[in-house]
Amino acid sequence: MPRYAQLVIGPAGSGKSTYCSTMVQHLQTLNRSAQVVNLDPAAEHFDYPVMADIRELIQVDDVMEDTSLRFGPNGGLVFCMEYFANNFDWLGESLGHVEDDYILFDCPGQIELYTHLPVMKQLVEQLQQWEFRVCGVFLVDSQFMVESFKFISGVMVALSAMVSLEIPQINIMTKMDLLSPKAKKEIEKYLDPDMYAMMEDNSDNIRSKKFKNLTKAICGLIDDYSMVRFLPFDRTDEEGINIVLQNIDFSIQYGEDLEFKEPKEVDEEPENTNYDAFFQDKVDSRGLE
Repeated sequence: MPRYAQLVIGPAGSGKSTYCSTMVQHLQTLNRSAQVVNLDPAAEHFDYPVMADIRELIQVDDVMEDTSLRFGPNGGLVFCMEYFANNFDWLGESLGHVEDDYILFDCPGQIELYTHLPVMKQLVEQLQQWEFRVCGVFLVDSQFMVESFKFISGVMVALSAMVSLEIPQINIMTKMDLLSPKAKKEIEKYLDPDMYAMMEDNSDNIRSKKFKNLTKAICGLIDDYSMVRFLPFDRTDEEGINIVLQNIDFSIQYGEDLEFKEPKEVDEEPENTNYDAFFQDKVDSRGLE
């Protein structure tokens, strides 16, 4: 039977760890088991138990302290992930092999890992070899996306990750619970955007003809692919969380291969009842013969 995985990705500060914690709690309320694997070697703390932690294999601080390497935070993180890619056996041993696994992988926030470097693509391919059905869950902070040009930037990063990883991807705007009512209403147009209409709305703010042409070309690229849509994620809204989960489950076909349980058979046949005599008595009592 297949196993299932959410690859939780997105820029630093987009709420990946909070998402994992919230989703695990929601799955528990549905009587579904789920585990979390931390793949961020620079993580400081998280408020959920993990079945595997990459920091047991390698940590960014240790790499940065190695004077022979002379890496800063970004270089150290790339080094750690490349080291991890050469030691997937550690992850395989940590995961074991349990049928119908449902695992959330809390990934680092360095966006180059999903758009330029092959590390995460290699991870996806390895998970698929281990019979995982993988869905990318790309998170962006809704507070960042309330301006058109920032939104276009976020869409381009999400699209780059989709093209690079080549897996089903659900794009989510997080921290909706932190927005004001006015901002929540304003951001609705960004969930399923019309890129050309958005550019027209902001054309007066673009003074440079070269910049205007570049923006038009980018909006055209996004519209041609027509792949990026966003779901809102409010960690206080159970119904909204369930909608996100349903979209993810549908993309990885969760539950289609679960074994069908036959209903329990009745051991003893019920005693025969003389229904004719019963109804005849009713008729007689009412004088309807």
